[in-house]
Amino acid sequence: MRHDESLPPTHRRPALSAAAALTALSLGVAGCGGGGAAQAQPGKGGDAAPSSAAASAPAAPATPSPVRTSPSPSRKPTPPSPSSRDTVSGPLSGKTVVIDPGHNPRNHLHTAEINRQVDIGTTHKECDTTGTSTNSGYAEASFTLDVSHRLRTLLQAQGARVVLTYDGDRAYGPCVDERARIGNKAGADAVVSVHADGSAVGNRGFHVILPAAVRGGGADTSTIVGPSRDLGTRIAGLFVRATGSAPSNYIGGNTGLDTRKDLGGLNLSTVPKVFIECGNMRDPKDAALLTSAGWRQKAAQGIADGISSYLKG
Repeated sequence: MRHDESLPPTHRRPALSAAAALTALSLGVAGCGGGGAAQAQPGKGGDAAPSSAAASAPAAPATPSPVRTSPSPSRKPTPPSPSSRDTVSGPLSGKTVVIDPGHNPRNHLHTAEINRQVDIGTTHKECDTTGTSTNSGYAEASFTLDVSHRLRTLLQAQGARVVLTYDGDRAYGPCVDERARIGNKAGADAVVSVHADGSAVGNRGFHVILPAAVRGGGADTSTIVGPSRDLGTRIAGLFVRATGSAPSNYIGGNTGLDTRKDLGGLNLSTVPKVFIECGNMRDPKDAALLTSAGWRQKAAQGIADGISSYLKG
């Protein structure tokens, strides 16, 4: 299998200092609910999202209807972007959040394009990958887009401006370097890339991936390492509260945090950014959660709570 941009390399040491931070945060907000990483198995391409996902997705917050005026005869009205919506007033007004749904349900139809090498600052890597899937065929890319839609609704209800790196509007990708550029161009206050892992049976739980200190080529994370750790720690603690899921038992030493320097989406970011692996799609118990629309809503809530906590300081 091609190396997945979101899959962990082996033999990485857990950041022990993060354990205390995560424990303090998760215990401070509420009681917590509820061996080495294996190589991920190939994902099954295609969109196999359960039909209950759409039915259970939260409705967008109601906003007053704008006063409409007739456009000038010489100019056509500009249609709204599919990846951002009008915002309402709320505690996150004035904040911009970029949500990056990992992979793309149609990547498997464009293998030549996604195998193209792109510069991630320190080396070159595939444009994108297909991602993984559950054993029943529910694709990671379907999961990430569903959770991202739910997350967008929750953040917009608090007044944030939300941009998606893609919204089912592309044949494949975007490439990992472009995903980073979208967050940079938006001047995002926070960026979260949503994923699910593909590891061995028995490996369970979530983890948040933080950018390492990287400087080389077009990569320089020196200004975002600290803020990204703060963002990731808050998301990890509040994800526990919202979902009842425990931190990963195979990555991060039970801290729920992992630091990596091999991900282009983090290396090329100039704004605070983290990845979250919401669970292991190849473990039956985790898969039962990931395929549940109700649990996906809880996952979106946990991520939204972490982002909100970070942006409010």
